[in-house]
Amino acid sequence: MQKEFEMSIMGELNFFLGLQFKQMKYGTFLCQTKYYTEIIKKFGMEKCKEASTPMATPTYLDLDEKGKLVDGSSYRGMIGSLLYLTAIRPYIMLSVYLCARYQANPKESHLTVVKRIIKYLQGATNVGLWYPKGTSLNLTSF
Repeated sequence: MQKEFEMSIMGELNFFLGLQFKQMKYGTFLCQTKYYTEIIKKFGMEKCKEASTPMATPTYLDLDEKGKLVDGSSYRGMIGSLLYLTAIRPYIMLSVYLCARYQANPKESHLTVVKRIIKYLQGATNVGLWYPKGTSLNLTSF
């Protein structure tokens, strides 16, 4: 016997899967401001200076075999948090993926780059996706 479930709307959608929805007169704005601030607090970077770009132009990442090791679990936690943000911020994807390659044996040089990405997010927390009214907003999650 198949049961039918009825959904009721409890008001405007504000949060869904870590995304914030701001429904306004002229459209809908999707962002992850709350998630950014949680990441910044989680990794103790509230008072850090903001960065203007996610990665400095002359940055070159390699294995850095002579570099000083850092805590791998903390590094992986930072990478995991940043990977989730690439859904709304595809332009940080390259920087995050370059750093993700060194999760098995992270060094201070890798951690410095990851922290720069977080510093960049600190200065750009209100960036998101804008869907003007009248456009089709089909959000698919997996």
